[in-house]
Amino acid sequence: MPIVIKTKSFNENFLQLTPEERKQSIKALRFLTENPRHPSLKTHKVEGTVFMEAYANMDIRIIFERTSDTIVLRAVGHHDVLKNL
Repeated sequence: MPIVIKTKSFNENFLQLTPEERKQSIKALRFLTENPRHPSLKTHKVEGTVFMEAYANMDIRIIFERTSDTIVLRAVGHHDVLKNL
């Protein structure tokens, strides 16, 4: 299982989510650490960046960087969360 590093911006974004969005994000993060290619995550590279994106639900995205043994969580939030990176 990879090492997960949460950045300050990720933690700040997470606290802005509703309780239901937090719950969905936690579930998605569990999937991400266990199987980054889980179909519900729809994981893909963000075009023109070094970041990857996974879906917690139809609106909430998790932005991260991945190496062979580490996941660095950069942001979580609504579709426009990339604008803040």
